[in-house]
Amino acid sequence: MADTGPSKIAYLLERLAQGVAAHDRENPGHHTWGIGMSHFDIERLGLEEGEQILPGIVLQVDGGVTGAFRVLCDGDHNREQEEAEEEIVEAVAQEARELEVVRPGGGGEEPPPLRPPF
Repeated sequence: MADTGPSKIAYLLERLAQGVAAHDRENPGHHTWGIGMSHFDIERLGLEEGEQILPGIVLQVDGGVTGAFRVLCDGDHNREQEEAEEEIVEAVAQEARELEVVRPGGGGEEPPPLRPPF
């Protein structure tokens, strides 16, 4: 076991609990099951992969950077981000279809509305 004092572990547990609580508050439909940390950090803290660090939350080695942790859950955060991006693209495309070209001097005939290139 590494030389990790009780105050360092207490600080870690407090930060992990805060991270899980923030994640669960912002993503109520997701089930948090673990904390991802670099292999180096887990060893340095004297912990083991698979160890239950909080009730129902286990440590998992992942490819993240040292000095940081990630909340692991069964939700798909990338899908939610992609859906939000699709909504933005759709809204911009709709707005582009509604724009009309206005020529200076009012050339007599009304030009057709602009259409997006896609």
